[in-house]
Amino acid sequence: MSKLTRTLIPPSQRYSIDGLLDLLDLSHGDALSKRTGFLIMLVLSGVIAVAGVLADSTATVIGAMIIAPLGTPILGIAAGIVTGHPGLVARSVMWVLSGLGIVVVIGVLLSVFIADPDVLTTNGQITGRTSPRMVDLAAALATGTAGAFAMSRKDLSAVLPGVAIAISLVPPLGVVGVCAGQGAWNEALGALILFLCNVFALVIAGSIVFTMAGYARNPHASPTTNRKRAYSIVGVLAILIAVPLAVNSVITIYYARMTYAIHEATGAWLDDADIDYDIGSITWTNRNANVEVSTEDGSLGDQSKLESSLTELPDWVTVTIHVTPATSHVVYGGS
Repeated sequence: MSKLTRTLIPPSQRYSIDGLLDLLDLSHGDALSKRTGFLIMLVLSGVIAVAGVLADSTATVIGAMIIAPLGTPILGIAAGIVTGHPGLVARSVMWVLSGLGIVVVIGVLLSVFIADPDVLTTNGQITGRTSPRMVDLAAALATGTAGAFAMSRKDLSAVLPGVAIAISLVPPLGVVGVCAGQGAWNEALGALILFLCNVFALVIAGSIVFTMAGYARNPHASPTTNRKRAYSIVGVLAILIAVPLAVNSVITIYYARMTYAIHEATGAWLDDADIDYDIGSITWTNRNANVEVSTEDGSLGDQSKLESSLTELPDWVTVTIHVTPATSHVVYGGS
């Protein structure tokens, strides 16, 4: 181990390879207890996460993050890659996929309690997890690195609850199930991409940290071979997750700029028409921008002027103005 590695992972605090596998391999040691504990905590965290999502409760969702056990088999994938144990990789992937399926099914079943499907567009727990960006990957990589260090060093176990909160594995799966149960497939796909982003980030960061910690030096394969294998897999995973996130980030920025342009053009148009107004939300349905506007009597100015000011938008964009009269009602007092 280099001096830098010994500083980051002191030998006195470093887990042995058996200790690491005991932490991350659900088939190592008391396998039955590990597996039943994993499944119990997975189901409970899934129910808590979905309930928190449906209630739009951040505190409840955080509770689900803390008890969710999915980080164990995900880092087990990284440990299997670095140590050259394909069986560990396969078993860990199986547990991750099983967890994915269980939580998504819970989300689908509990989504029937949504009285109004339109809540999907206003629930912050859902909208915040359906459009992952590159910044989410950066945060996940940093969190995954912290988690891998905590699994490598005996003195850092106290940070694991914070890692569980930051990486957020079960809530995105709950959102996948809820959105799928309501037929919102685009939102479900976005939440699934966020989950995969977090998974790949954990595997990438875990592979790097575990290699740095010297776990690649096992008696069954040469250190050089293991490093090459680990680095190759890490590189492929990084490309697989970075490309869709980069594309989504560009699309998100592009739509944000168009939204700003529409808002400014609409405001300038109504100012010129000398109309008292309030511009509400601007939401997108595929290629259509829906602009909510309220005026004193529900009237609008010359719409051709607004149309001419929106010519810089792409031809495939449609802008729809939804106008309502601004009304007020005295509900108490006044006597």
